[in-house]
Amino acid sequence: MDIALSTWMMIAFVLALGLSAWKMYKFMPTKQLKDDDTTPQAQSELMDLILKIIKGSHGELTEKELHEMVTKHEEFDSEHFWRFNENKLKQLLHIHYIKNPDTKCIKDIHTKLHS
Repeated sequence: MDIALSTWMMIAFVLALGLSAWKMYKFMPTKQLKDDDTTPQAQSELMDLILKIIKGSHGELTEKELHEMVTKHEEFDSEHFWRFNENKLKQLLHIHYIKNPDTKCIKDIHTKLHS
């Protein structure tokens, strides 16, 4: 029984395809990381902290000042939210503005929290 060269090439291709699929499966993350701050729970926790800081402030905050206050707050977990920056703050504020159409700025959020 003589096997043609094309058959050997097909067998090698299928084996290489199986090996590469197995390697991709092994290296793909299958469980959630401890410091994943993109989950709804983590974003809710961060937004609650932001709202708490806005409520305790004078209301005339810029986004940069709010970012500094959040990162310096004692409840802020810098290991869990190590990717938190001004862009992430802006995203969270825009999500809040969409959910609450009567707020358009930090001062509106402050006013709503005190009413």
